Amino acid sequence: MTGTGICTGRVAAVTGAGRGLGRAHALALAAEGAAVVVNDLGVAADGAGASPGPAQQVADEIRARGGRAVAHTGDITTTDGAASLVAAALDTFGRLDALVNNAGFLRDRMLVNLDEDDWDAVIRVHLKGHFLPLRHAAAHWRAEAKAGRTPDARIVNTSSGAGLLGSVGQGNYAAAKAGIIGLTLVAAAELARYGVQINALAPAARTRMTERTFAGTMAKPAAGEFDAMAPENVSPLVVWLSSADSAGVTGRVFEAEAGRITVMEGWRPGPTADRKSRWTPAEAGRTARDLLAAAGTPQPVYGAR
Repeated sequence: MTGTGICTGRVAAVTGAGRGLGRAHALALAAEGAAVVVNDLGVAADGAGASPGPAQQVADEIRARGGRAVAHTGDITTTDGAASLVAAALDTFGRLDALVNNAGFLRDRMLVNLDEDDWDAVIRVHLKGHFLPLRHAAAHWRAEAKAGRTPDARIVNTSSGAGLLGSVGQGNYAAAKAGIIGLTLVAAAELARYGVQINALAPAARTRMTERTFAGTMAKPAAGEFDAMAPENVSPLVVWLSSADSAGVTGRVFEAEAGRITVMEGWRPGPTADRKSRWTPAEAGRTARDLLAAAGTPQPVYGAR
């Protein structure tokens, strides 16, 4: 493996690492010296089926390049699967320093056509699939800190522009990705005392999940041109956030695509009125309109006309 060695000696677990962004992250972490637990259930784009092939192929690719890796095919949306992910790192490499939560799939529908199973499946994989690995990794790091071995640990969660702005036809996905941002902020506040930093990423890249949704903008460029939508463009920030070099950075949300990195700034108080007593409905309405007139215009939901 070649690189600067920014993650030398560290062990990282990456969920959904068999394809797309997760695969790019796993390879980039390994190239920078990390040993990698490559997790992937091997499902189809809509979450159906399972295969050990994708995770094993990426682990084999890392080893073929001179790195260290082990495949993990457990279901990280279950307690046993998430616990076994952490155990795989500890049993194989003796430690865990970074967790990259990336696993997910899509079941897109307009809200009036979105059935309960499609809602539950997407919330389970994206949101619960972030919470359970985070919870089990955090329990390990808390135990280490209480034993006097305070870790220098990192978690990188994967949100989306859909979670920041919303996306037409993706109510389940947008809700899950917005929930991941909330989870990130709470985890960063709760786990700082144990030596754990947690940040979230909203990436844009060409993957199985985006090829159909954004088919017109995801085409590969001509040979020799910069591939702006390559998943590998996102991975350098993931590697840095997983490294000890990112000390002091926690509870933040970044957008990353092509050659652009943006620090996203969330909800902040805007125009305010306080009459120090209760409003009538009509007064509240007039005041709300005045405040809205003084406020900035929100960015449009993806796909809205």
